Amino acid sequence: MRPGAQPNMQQIMKQAQKMQQQVAQAQAELAEAELTGTAGGGLVTVTITGLGEFKSVKIDPKAVDADDVETLEDLVLAAIHNAAEAQRELAESKMGPATGGFSLPGF
Repeated sequence: MRPGAQPNMQQIMKQAQKMQQQVAQAQAELAEAELTGTAGGGLVTVTITGLGEFKSVKIDPKAVDADDVETLEDLVLAAIHNAAEAQRELAESKMGPATGGFSLPGF
């Protein structure tokens, strides 16, 4: 654009529309994606969608010890953190290109 020239509103609107379509596509892909977080060598597994909705928690019976509940709690928490980190990385990879590097709340 020339110095002092006014921005082309039609071009700006086209870019905004394209960005909106890319964001919608990225959100649809995230909604369909499922990611898994594990802990304890697979004793605890947590499944989460690309949008951050937790779908399931699986606990191997070998991880259950009535005398050591704290370890199981730690494993569940670690698996949740692992799944959430995978979801965050996927969301960044999908939303980053769609938003041109702008940060959107919730992604």
